[in-house]
Amino acid sequence: MLLPGFEDPVHAAQRTFRAALDAISHPGSIGVLAEACGVPDGLSPALSALLLTLVDGDTPLWLPPQTPEGVRAFLRFHCGCPLVAEVGQAAFVAVPAGHAVPELAACAQGDPAYPDRSATLLLEVVSLTGGPAVTLRGPGIESRATLAAQGLPAGFWPQWHANHARFPLGVDVLLTSGDSLCALPRTTQVED
Repeated sequence: MLLPGFEDPVHAAQRTFRAALDAISHPGSIGVLAEACGVPDGLSPALSALLLTLVDGDTPLWLPPQTPEGVRAFLRFHCGCPLVAEVGQAAFVAVPAGHAVPELAACAQGDPAYPDRSATLLLEVVSLTGGPAVTLRGPGIESRATLAAQGLPAGFWPQWHANHARFPLGVDVLLTSGDSLCALPRTTQVED
């Protein structure tokens, strides 16, 4: 049985998009996505809401090969998004909890004339608090911010340093956990 999307698709998507923009504008801050929507097995409430908001028929999406068919059917029905097999072809790369995360460099990086053609990685983690703390600096952060996400893949922070060095190219990351959200735009510097 196919789960519903948003109860109020237009307004819920607008509020979710504003919450995502706020997170991107304030890297490291943790927000809550409170819009009720169907949550297929294999996704969290925040990741489901972001996908319902951000992907559509014009935005190729990559999911790990082992993602349940129920998730794929939910997204095909509600978003109409093309699901691509190659991570480098995706505008959005969504990795639910428990799945292998592709290297940041394998995701679309944009090109010098069109850096906006890079991918956004939507990555679900165990928690956005209680993990090893890193210090964040950069646009949107008054002086410094701290992020202590649990469940990032091994080698994520060295990949992030390389990603940041490619600016204006590179990948932006939205971290989710449960109904919470945190953003790491490519402009954010990380001090381990």
